Amino acid sequence: MANYRDSIHSRAAIAGHPLHPMLIHFPVAALTALLPVDLAHLWTLDDFWWRAGVWLAGVGAVGGWVASLFGLIDLLTVREIRQKITAWCHAILAVMMLSLASLNWLLRLQDDGQNIHLWALYLSAITALLIALAAYLGGRLVYEHAVGVDLDKV
Repeated sequence: MANYRDSIHSRAAIAGHPLHPMLIHFPVAALTALLPVDLAHLWTLDDFWWRAGVWLAGVGAVGGWVASLFGLIDLLTVREIRQKITAWCHAILAVMMLSLASLNWLLRLQDDGQNIHLWALYLSAITALLIALAAYLGGRLVYEHAVGVDLDKV
């Protein structure tokens, strides 16, 4: 268990509150919701679900890249974070996930859902799996390594 000496502070923070974990919730929610929305589109073939998927993919991809910039700042500028294999695995999974999410969004922008709905579903499913893995590793960084946690105030 971490003790007071083990607290690792974020450099990308406002008043000591790390920005990456604050910003990541909306993109994660959007990209996770994309999978059931794609299933609803496949089941009903209703254009509403396709349009909802385009928006969710866009919010997830753009928001994820913005949030990842703050995580990258911490990874590159905080030596204690850089030394953690968990941090590098989290970052690599996040880049893979955001690359697939961005591809998914770009494909959706160029199609009305009739030609690529199975590809969109496939990309959404892989993205959701990668989100789960990256979230697990992000949780380990916080709870096991005290990244971004001010243990002096606990």
